[in-house]
Amino acid sequence: MKKAVIITVAGTSTRFRKSIGRDCLKCIYTEGSAKDTLLYRLVELCHDFDKIVIVGGYKFEDLSCFVSKELSDFSSKISLIKNNHYEDFGSGYSLLVGVNELKNTEVDEVIFAEGDLFFDSVSFSKISESTFSVITTNSDPIEAKKAVAFYVNADGKAKYIYDTSHTSLEIKEPFIGIYNSGQVWKFQEPEKLFSSSNKLTEKEKGGTNLVLIQKYFDQIDADKLQVIHFDKWINCNTVEDYRKYGGIK
Repeated sequence: MKKAVIITVAGTSTRFRKSIGRDCLKCIYTEGSAKDTLLYRLVELCHDFDKIVIVGGYKFEDLSCFVSKELSDFSSKISLIKNNHYEDFGSGYSLLVGVNELKNTEVDEVIFAEGDLFFDSVSFSKISESTFSVITTNSDPIEAKKAVAFYVNADGKAKYIYDTSHTSLEIKEPFIGIYNSGQVWKFQEPEKLFSSSNKLTEKEKGGTNLVLIQKYFDQIDADKLQVIHFDKWINCNTVEDYRKYGGIK
């Protein structure tokens, strides 16, 4: 069973940079050692994976230097790819760049993790070991101003809801549960992920990563889907968020 992970870290992280008062690449920011960075911790959790695809963009040279110096123990597994549209396209293009990198490789399952997260290793192990496609949740309040949420409809299908203007969320059908996304996904059937990516319109390629994610999970039957909750989870939007992660293991 060959495993791959896609980690996207291309964004400019405006809120994070504002919180520390200078330009920086959030995923490699540290107040200690390199092992305290968001990126190192994510890569370390995937140490037994066969392929680690990192998609960068903003401050790509800094990222490349960090990968070369601090992630050298994982160099045989890492592919570092640049998203040249990190400024003018949405988050979906970074995911697409990562997916395209895997299309010509032998891979049996793919995990996608946004690169600005701290979460506990026990929950991540559950995702990695699952034999199902996985959607993750966290315990933060579901608020339109910041949440990426999903609900499970009466047919057991997962449907994402979000508002890029952060104003309001709306559900137009009966549902059996609503959750805050943990922003990590597992695609247990990569061929469906690849075929879905091939069908994206030009407009969809420039949208959010939820466009491709939704296209994949629309094809997954309820009995092949698992929802896994993170026991500990932090989305590091600011340096204050970064400092909260403390003892997450």
